[in-house]
Amino acid sequence: MTLIQAILLGIVQGLTEFIPISSTAHLVLASRVLGLALNPEQLTASIAVIQLGTLIAVFIYFARDIWKISSAFVRDHLKLLTGGRGEFRLSHDARLGWLVVIGSLPVAIVGLLFKKQIEGTFTKNLWVIATMMVVIALLLAVAEAVGKRQRQMQDLTIKDALIVGFAQCLALVPGVSRSGATISVGLMRGLDRVTATRLAFLLGIPALVGAGVYELPAALKDGGVGPLPTLVGTVVSFVVAYASIAWLLKYVAGHTIAIFVWYRWILAAAIIIALSTGVLAAT
Repeated sequence: MTLIQAILLGIVQGLTEFIPISSTAHLVLASRVLGLALNPEQLTASIAVIQLGTLIAVFIYFARDIWKISSAFVRDHLKLLTGGRGEFRLSHDARLGWLVVIGSLPVAIVGLLFKKQIEGTFTKNLWVIATMMVVIALLLAVAEAVGKRQRQMQDLTIKDALIVGFAQCLALVPGVSRSGATISVGLMRGLDRVTATRLAFLLGIPALVGAGVYELPAALKDGGVGPLPTLVGTVVSFVVAYASIAWLLKYVAGHTIAIFVWYRWILAAAIIIALSTGVLAAT
């Protein structure tokens, strides 16, 4: 991979990781257009590591929230361990920490169980990507239509965390979108758009950390992407992702998510036409 290719992939990753249009689908498409000579396992590894740039953007953007949750989690549990039982109750922030942990378990378990399939050709197949682009667009449309959008962060329950956490597992299939799956299911659970989006970001942190660290050796070893292109792609994805997070949270506060539904349908149609005419190969 050249530095120019790494920069372009970093831009694509940063723009699409948190917007519900599937970063993996766009990265697979970009790798085909750029003519990257990577096998499915190498592509999976490079995507996972470049995603660390978007993870750093989330850490910085939500630094205050993460600090509040982490410090409250430690403080409350220390108080509980040192004899604070009685009428003691976890604070909202400490409780939110547990919800993030619980909601992250499903994708960790499923990701490890289906590691070979995730790294293989199935998850790089453009027919699969086009199909899931359509399916999740329909899910987003239904969620927007039926969601009551009345519940906020303080209303989250363990059931919400588990259901949205299992929805995050769908993102292991390309074309789904981690944020697309989690936001749509969050809306169906009655969360408002901002709460559903913030929950999607928080649940994405452990998933991105785990995937990036796990795939880092494969991305850096000989025959893979290489250290310098990986670093450049990661830095670029961080810069672009920070801007996209700020934009998305501001956008969903005052707009429906219909624009993403239409975008997914249009891109899916373009992929299907390209596959049917032989412009692109499925794998």
